[in-house]
Amino acid sequence: MAQILEAVTPDNVPFRFSAYDGSSTGPEDATFGINLRTPRGASYIATAPGDLGMARAYIAGDLDLEGVHPGDPYPLLTAMGDMHFAMPPARTVAAIARSLGIDLLKPPPPPPQEALPRWRRVAEGLRHSRTRDADAIHHHYDVSNRFYEMVLGPSMTYTCACYPTDNATLEEAQENKYRLVFDKLRLKEGDRLLDIGSGWGGMVRYAARRGVRVIGATLSREQAQWAQDAIRREGLQDLAEVRFSDYRDVAESGFDAVSSIGLTEHIGVRNYPAYFRFIKDRLRPGGLVLNHCITRPDNRGRASAGAFIDRYVFPDGELTGSGTIISSMQDVGLEVRHEENLREHYAKTLAGWCQYLVDNWDECVAEVGEATARVWGLYMAGSRVGFERNVVQLHQVLAVKLDGQGKADLPLRPWWQA
Repeated sequence: MAQILEAVTPDNVPFRFSAYDGSSTGPEDATFGINLRTPRGASYIATAPGDLGMARAYIAGDLDLEGVHPGDPYPLLTAMGDMHFAMPPARTVAAIARSLGIDLLKPPPPPPQEALPRWRRVAEGLRHSRTRDADAIHHHYDVSNRFYEMVLGPSMTYTCACYPTDNATLEEAQENKYRLVFDKLRLKEGDRLLDIGSGWGGMVRYAARRGVRVIGATLSREQAQWAQDAIRREGLQDLAEVRFSDYRDVAESGFDAVSSIGLTEHIGVRNYPAYFRFIKDRLRPGGLVLNHCITRPDNRGRASAGAFIDRYVFPDGELTGSGTIISSMQDVGLEVRHEENLREHYAKTLAGWCQYLVDNWDECVAEVGEATARVWGLYMAGSRVGFERNVVQLHQVLAVKLDGQGKADLPLRPWWQA
């Protein structure tokens, strides 16, 4: 097994690799290591090359990461990100196949945490139909509210924070994020806000505490229940509600503002025009919309996520560049007034979540099982690497619905504090 790894990595392996067959490679005194424990793990890797096969072996417990905590394997993933893989000559490929044998080239059943591949999901409806969107959200968000409490911390906020200073805490940064969205939307007491994809109601409750009347909508039943309980605990029920509902079922209109924080990733790029048209229809003339979502650094690549993300984290998730989002908003008649990239803030946010997972590892494993806890550690640490290396970004785009005369009645310059 070690010889196979050496065949596909022309550079020196920066970690210690050992396998069930007794072979090994890499520096003996390496800080980090990978231990391939079983033939099934080798089959996962051989039959699904790339991140999916490695993830299957790791989640199933057939592959272990050494020198890092499973709640935060960031240091090892960073080292692996510096590796270069190359396809060996055809003769070497044939020799590798013969050495593995026919049994190792038969794909084992994937771990139960894995969603069906996209082509199999057709039975659940067309991509981004209401039924299939609900199933995707259920897969990702209805893991366990208690699990999310331990991973996300007191803010119960699963979106990028905005750090006011480099040494601010995660909770301070999440509060600052809600403050930033609130201020960009020029909200004040007595205004009406629609928060789409409201999660556990963080933005809903932040605005309601300041006298804003808020409707939130989420396709996660567990999120909606948790949010409604939190609203009642804070005595905000006269101002706020979070509905277990598809955003398309919100019939009210005339809102002063709409916040969309972390939802655009789920709706599908082809649906952007309909999505932003829906938002425009819900706003009063002069009303503002703030769209906050993960993006790609360009607008040319494919929208679908990688295999590991699609199967284990965000089924049917799609990402594109901020330019596509801005164009979609403009094309439905919204005037874009400002955009900014919070990429580095998301890397810091993910580091904070991983630390929470490490600190609460035993409780998290007791709540959801080690395999699911491994998924989240791998996903969050890998995403941190992605944000740091500009593989993905996080953009906030602010736009306004003009009145019939093309006016917005806004200040000449940005009115919020960064």
